Amino acid sequence: MSIKRYYHSELSKGSTLGGDGSAMVVLKSNLELPLFIFVVIVTTGIVSSSSSLSGLSSSGCAFHRRYGSSAACNRRFWISDDMFWKDGNPFRIIGGDVHYFRILPQYWRDRLLRAKALGLNTIQTYVPWNLHEPEPKRWVFEGIADIESYLKLAQELGFLVMLRPGPYICAEWDFGGFPAWLLAIEPPLKLRSSDKTFLAYVQRWWDVLLPKIAPLLYENGGPIIMVQIENEFGSYGYDKKYLHYLVALARKYLGNETILYTTDGGSRDTLDNGTIPEKGVFSAVDFSTGEDPWPIFQLQKEYNAPGKSPPLSAEFYTGWLTHWGEKIAETDANYTAAALEKILSRNGSVVLYMAHGGTNFGFYSGANTGQNESDYKADLTSYDYDAPIKESGDVGNPKYEALRRVIQKYSGVVLPRAPPDNKKLGYGLVDLRKIASFNEVLNDIYDSTMVVKSEHPMSMETVGQMFGFMLYASKLPPRKRSSILKILKVHDRAQVFVSCGLDKAGGHPIYIGVIERWSNRELLIPKISCSSNSSLLILVENLGRLNYGQYISDKKGILSNVFIDGTALHGWQMFPIPLDRFSNFTTVNPIKQISDLMTENISTGPGIYEGHVTINSAKQIKDTFISFRGWNKGIAFVNDFNIGRFWPSLGPQCTLYVPAPLLREGENIVVILELHAPNPDFTINLVKKPDFTCGTKSRRNDNYRE
Repeated sequence: MSIKRYYHSELSKGSTLGGDGSAMVVLKSNLELPLFIFVVIVTTGIVSSSSSLSGLSSSGCAFHRRYGSSAACNRRFWISDDMFWKDGNPFRIIGGDVHYFRILPQYWRDRLLRAKALGLNTIQTYVPWNLHEPEPKRWVFEGIADIESYLKLAQELGFLVMLRPGPYICAEWDFGGFPAWLLAIEPPLKLRSSDKTFLAYVQRWWDVLLPKIAPLLYENGGPIIMVQIENEFGSYGYDKKYLHYLVALARKYLGNETILYTTDGGSRDTLDNGTIPEKGVFSAVDFSTGEDPWPIFQLQKEYNAPGKSPPLSAEFYTGWLTHWGEKIAETDANYTAAALEKILSRNGSVVLYMAHGGTNFGFYSGANTGQNESDYKADLTSYDYDAPIKESGDVGNPKYEALRRVIQKYSGVVLPRAPPDNKKLGYGLVDLRKIASFNEVLNDIYDSTMVVKSEHPMSMETVGQMFGFMLYASKLPPRKRSSILKILKVHDRAQVFVSCGLDKAGGHPIYIGVIERWSNRELLIPKISCSSNSSLLILVENLGRLNYGQYISDKKGILSNVFIDGTALHGWQMFPIPLDRFSNFTTVNPIKQISDLMTENISTGPGIYEGHVTINSAKQIKDTFISFRGWNKGIAFVNDFNIGRFWPSLGPQCTLYVPAPLLREGENIVVILELHAPNPDFTINLVKKPDFTCGTKSRRNDNYRE
């Protein structure tokens, strides 16, 4: 979604995920994907293949016979007379976004049935490249990434599907769906462009994805009626060559019968930049909820061929996103329903964004900026979105009921009864114990093969740490007085410590303070008495890559020199922190010797805490929420699954959603990394309801209790 709509919305408000690197990843584009190969791909794989497309797609029967069924011969979805047509009958899309990657697979059916009861006939979903190719050429299509099973389930339940495979998706998802390893390639790629090396990686991705999708096209017996090209490109730039390339690649695998479409904001400039009607691609629009839709639909006609412009709002906003440090976004149910009725009452088509938001599990939540890249706003773990189907699947709310009434009025069918809300259980207070300080954990995860040394700080991506945290260490020069620390560019949040040396004879590392991307303040480094040189330790957190805008190439870590009293420090060690192993730290001995890097426990600062929740019978396994009131900031794991970031000291999100499928009969283990100080009571509270009322501190002046 576009920043333009973000500002407009301010006026109208009324399996563990994540990952880490275990080796240095510096991809040399001139070695991995030679230009010669790229030229061959373009000339023979796409351009020359156009002559064979008609043979593939002139008949859905011809293609589908390859999959052993002739039932698809009578299936067709097309556009004429400014209407959608399905199997010879006019069809109106009443759809909604429900993203498979934000829902545990065990709950896919549950959420889709609730969408069905809302009155939807079509499901729209993005496909995040970074979920499916987390490392170069390592393809993941299992578990929460099993898109084929999700699409087949949608068809089983009677839905059609509008698929949005990017390669860029925005979606408030880390890096807009791009894999972070793209940022490690040298020379740097020009994303979302006709840059040849970038397109070669896109082709490699779609060469894997689209053959999985082709059998699921509507004309081949599947549910997919439309496939989107890119995502709101008109709000980003102008590069028709790039868009034409994507169309040619899509046609190579999907044939000529499937409707390709673009979605852009409903203004002339965005439609000029983002639409490609010259390639037979249908132009859909989106706009802020409450705007008069019909002048925009009239403008839409100018960007489609005559008779080929059924009015379609491909993103009708049922709510809005929220960043950390903001009040939770909410929109009035009746206001939203009235806006929907303006579209449906005149036979327009619509896709609710979102029908169900879900959760940004792990480290996959994205971020936005304002006027510059320092004006950084990280998205919440929750993607509830104030959608009619809530994060936990609840439908007993005014917005669901109001939208359902409008859809019932214009759909012409009797809607199924809405399923009851899933039961929740508040398991109550859980005692936690500190199992390790962060430096003690480093001793267990420390691996000399992972340490990278350099004269200057290196980005996380260059070192191979795609998510989470990285520790930077350097020796300080001899000092007779306090000093001023300045880091010109840190992405996104740095906790600074000073220690006597990097050996076992050193003393307690001293916590100095926090430097954040959006404030970038200087810190005073006090003079400490050491028998040898003191050392500077900087723990940097990646809070989520930008998912939209001109600064989207958002590398993480320390991205500039580090200055002490105006002099740059040299000689750095970078230690990637593989957080997928946090759930195995229950065996850490809290009194064992620590690593060569950090020698003794930090009395205030990062620590690992563990709690146990006992569930006596399978009947007691229900959805729940962990309340982190009283804690500061960190991440949490439940039975080895990363449920996301918590930050109640900033808010507004106080609780993290724990779906019942993550729990088990017997003992359940909660592991928490707290970056500052724990709740003084050393407890968390498992409650029945979500809470978005936390936060008393300004995002611009975070002073954390230590």
